[in-house]
Amino acid sequence: MSGGGFPLGLASLQRDAASGRKLPPVEKWHPAHCGDIDIRIARDGTWYHEGSPIGRKELVRLFSTILRRDPDGFHLVTPAEKMRIVVEDAPFLAVLMDVEGKGRSQKLVFTTNVGDETIAGADNPIRVETDPSTGEPAPYIHVRKGLEARIARAVFYQLADLAVPGEGEHAGSIGVWSSGRFFPLGRPG
Repeated sequence: MSGGGFPLGLASLQRDAASGRKLPPVEKWHPAHCGDIDIRIARDGTWYHEGSPIGRKELVRLFSTILRRDPDGFHLVTPAEKMRIVVEDAPFLAVLMDVEGKGRSQKLVFTTNVGDETIAGADNPIRVETDPSTGEPAPYIHVRKGLEARIARAVFYQLADLAVPGEGEHAGSIGVWSSGRFFPLGRPG
């Protein structure tokens, strides 16, 4: 490894990001696995390197653009290296939600802690896991290429305020509409 313990190729990726280029095509890169790097994404969305929070938002954003989920875990991937990292829950946290329109045609636009925007719909579904022992919901939205964001509690409350009764196969549940799809959030209280 070079560059102060971080993967090779980050300087060129940072230049691309600064010039406004789209996300790098990490799904097309197949470098050899180079081992593990001491980077951890905590459940609250904080990124850590060697036990200390990474304070530079630009660096966290850069790392988030080269994050990929493979069958054997989460990796930071460049054309030259592939390094496994630890993700405690989901790699991102949905911290904001905007509502465009109303009813079945509304669009729910989520913004993550690293600045990604995602519109809930067929390609980016909302799902809710329920803890069997506590009954507490854990909501998520798909962000990109197998990566999800856990929906922050305040944002989940916004979703709950928009919830309507489900129909048909979703009868008996409440949920929200986005991009013409219904996403169940749970059962009415």
